[in-house]
Amino acid sequence: MTDYLSDLEIAQAASKKPITDIAAKVDIQAADLIPYGNDKAKLTYESIDALKNKKDGRLILVTAISPTPAGEGKTTTSVGLVDGLCHIGKRAMICLREPSLGPCFGMKGGAAGGGYAQVVPMTDINLHFTGDFHAIGAAHNLLSAIIDNHIHWENKLNIDPRRITWKRVVDMNDRALRDITTGLGGPGNGIPRQGGFDITVASEIMAVFCLATDLDDLQQRIGNIVIGYTRNQEAVKVNQLNAQGAMTALLKDAFQPNLVQTLENNPALMHGGPFANIAHGCNSVMATKTALKLADYVVTEAGFGADLGAEKFFDIKCRKAGLHPDAVVLVATTKALKMHGGVKKEDLQQENVKAVIAGCENLGRHIRNIGQYGVPVVVAINDYVTDTKQEHQAIIDYCQQFDVACKISSHWLDGGKGAEALATHVASMIENQQSQFRTLYDDDMKLWDKARHIARTIYGAEDIIADKKVRAQFERFENEGYGHYPVCMAKTQYSFSTDPQLTGAPSGHDVPIREIRLAAGAEFIVIVCGDVMTMPGLPRKPASENIGVDNLKNITGLF
Repeated sequence: MTDYLSDLEIAQAASKKPITDIAAKVDIQAADLIPYGNDKAKLTYESIDALKNKKDGRLILVTAISPTPAGEGKTTTSVGLVDGLCHIGKRAMICLREPSLGPCFGMKGGAAGGGYAQVVPMTDINLHFTGDFHAIGAAHNLLSAIIDNHIHWENKLNIDPRRITWKRVVDMNDRALRDITTGLGGPGNGIPRQGGFDITVASEIMAVFCLATDLDDLQQRIGNIVIGYTRNQEAVKVNQLNAQGAMTALLKDAFQPNLVQTLENNPALMHGGPFANIAHGCNSVMATKTALKLADYVVTEAGFGADLGAEKFFDIKCRKAGLHPDAVVLVATTKALKMHGGVKKEDLQQENVKAVIAGCENLGRHIRNIGQYGVPVVVAINDYVTDTKQEHQAIIDYCQQFDVACKISSHWLDGGKGAEALATHVASMIENQQSQFRTLYDDDMKLWDKARHIARTIYGAEDIIADKKVRAQFERFENEGYGHYPVCMAKTQYSFSTDPQLTGAPSGHDVPIREIRLAAGAEFIVIVCGDVMTMPGLPRKPASENIGVDNLKNITGLF
């Protein structure tokens, strides 16, 4: 087999242009940038405000089949598509989430694309970037410190230490921090209580950061966050602690979207990064709305498979931000489809049309699910060097039964030119098929019914189940006035069920609900299903073991 350059080698050899040149492609002046070196910058608030009266472009969502260890390449396809649109003469740009350090050093890897469809500078983006995640973590943990300090000094709000729902966060996979005890060491060190950590991308501050429309909205949402309850079980909000101002101050610079470029020097905004299995999985509303004012076509992606990322993009982000998506690109690979068809990872290099067809059940479920939202969809096969024409044809033939086009895209190897057919079809589909976007459920549906509706219509489940305590919490949130919120389902990304080993398109299963959490600032209810963790752990052999710095001061082994 031919040897290919790694993603890191390709990125380090990239011919980057000054970020001012990239900005000029979408009429952003140098004075409207806050540079972070020569190849990345933040957009000023003034430049964003100046765009408000401009017409919006067309919004394209890139999503995928249920993920597998074989890979699907959703971000890679997103980058390839925007380069493809620019290749055919369209004014296009991309909006992506920022990567988390947790998966970068763990197992999943980064989020800058792959092959010749990447955003750069790849190493900066996947590590510290412009410090946004650090700011989010600092704001979150400032609130944690303020809560404990308030309890230490007289506790005028009568906060019950046993009923504090606000954990601390760190942007790392650290299972030892899931459950901890704080305040040990005597009276001077606060009140001992049980606590814990979530990963930063699961923080409600991250969710609020990505759903807020401006700084005022950000501060108001932070103030509405419920951190726990009094001994009389009355909710305590951030604004009662007077912490929202300081927290917003920490986030002021981070809240400005980040401008970078693709390998083909097309503009990309990367901003925010909530996980899609434990949060809502979309980049910031600020970045998306800004991009829609700057370009005729905006490509964005939502995390993991369409049952998580796309559902939350439609039912949470679009609902809250008033967005109207024009098209959906559903990404699959023959390798992933073969895994859904029962093939082991070590056997994926061999042609297996039968397994591809069997795995297409997963693809079909996602196609039908997207159809419920009324948005035109095309299937994109992220071409891999070991794919065969027979495997591709099997997927194309399968898609015909849904009257859905399937385009083979070789952007990983050929960049924007390789995505030309996909880009041409997407542009044509937008012009000729009017999107009839609608959310899956109405605001006035009961919280329990919203969760059950998603489980039945998206996951193919028979029902949702929960113990008496969890059911009572549903009722409590309804009674407290949160019943109109959308629900954010937290479950494994690997299956339509809550069992990660149950691949393909399982049906008739129950979805067990372990707990529910109020996100009053983000304005949704998090419903934790099965064994999904809001603080992941590292694998037996974490990716960090291969990462280092060589004698030329270049980062090595990142991917």
